[in-house]
Formats: sequence, structure tokens, C-alpha cells
Amino acid sequence: MVDVILPCLNEAEALPWVLSRLPAGYRAIVADNGSTDGSALIAAEYGARVVTVPRRGFGAAAHAGLEASSADVVCFLDADATLDPRQLPRVVNPVLAGTSDLVLGRRRPVSAAAWPLHARWGNAVLAHRLRRRCGVSLRDLGPMRAARRVDLLGLGLADRRFGYPLEMVVAAATAGWRVEEIDVDYLPRAEGSRSKVTGTWLGTVRAVRDMSRVLSG
Repeated sequence: MVDVILPCLNEAEALPWVLSRLPAGYRAIVADNGSTDGSALIAAEYGARVVTVPRRGFGAAAHAGLEASSADVVCFLDADATLDPRQLPRVVNPVLAGTSDLVLGRRRPVSAAAWPLHARWGNAVLAHRLRRRCGVSLRDLGPMRAARRVDLLGLGLADRRFGYPLEMVVAAATAGWRVEEIDVDYLPRAEGSRSKVTGTWLGTVRAVRDMSRVLSG
């Protein structure tokens, strides 16, 4: 069994599609970060384990989901339907095979609408800085990723905001982990949904700011 951690804030429109496409042997843990649109109820209806996370922040939700998981291998996946859960084995299989310690899905947009210019800019800036600091050959800080649960907990990740995904990669690289990326499809967001991280220029700037603090630490 592989646990799939889905940080969630008001993703009622997207969750049915996401949860219905989980492959066999993959178990959903929805870390609800204060949704007001019924996301938690929908997640439960689709068989997900729902973890209520009162502390706001992407990292707070993601780490609460990690702490609630029990599988040997865990995945992280956005709950907004921009990534196809059926492609999770692409990032999980190298971890299961023991050839990689942390695998990230490199987003390959299926259309121009899938990845706005400001979001691409923020990602490119951070990926460049990450390569220079840690020497890892990553071109994307992809939100679809997989690793072993115990090893992730051992990294002692402390960021509870937008810096959490980057901190994970920095800590893993510093610890000598084998880090790689594998191409996955990147889809337009569910109708009526906008990214809390990079849905606007302001959101992108905030995310870059939080992640830059991690790189400067």
C-alpha cells in the first residue's frame, strides 16, 4: 500500500476526479486546511482518510498528512486536478525499486493554459537557485513526489508555509539522497479553481519569498 497525501483547501470541484483516479494499492489522505466548500465531506465520501489541520499553510497540511500516514512509501499530490493520479506509479516505482530516494514529477504542460507565465517564472527561478546550491539536476519543483515515510520524517522539515516542498528537496540533497525527476502531464486546473500558491502574480511572489528563505537558511 502507498499513501497519497493531498493538502487541500477548498477543492470540492476537483476532488471527485482526483480521488476516483487513484490506482489500486494507493490510499488517499486528504489533509484539509480549513475548507469551507465541503471538501472534507466529499473526500470522505470517496473513501479518503480526512485529517483536519487547523494551522494554516501548505507545509502544515502536507506535514500533518505525512505524520498521519502509515505506509512505507508515501506520495504528495496537489488536490486541484492538475496532475493525473494514474501517473503516480511513475514517481513511486523508482522508490519501490530502491534506485531513488526522492522522485519528483517534472510537469509537462498539455496546453499553454495549464501553466501561467508567472508560475513558470517562479518555478524556473527557484529551480535554478536550487541547482546552484545543492547540485541536483532538477528543472521543476514538482508537487507530485514520492519517498519513504520514515526517511522523510527523519529530515526534520520545519517550514509550514510555501517553503515546505523546497525544504524537502534541500534537506534530501544535503543528506545525500538520490534525487531524480520524471516527466508527468500537467493539466489545466479544475473549473472554478485557482491555485493558492501560484494562481496570481502576488501568490507567486509570496511562494518565491517563502522558498527563498529556505535557500538562504
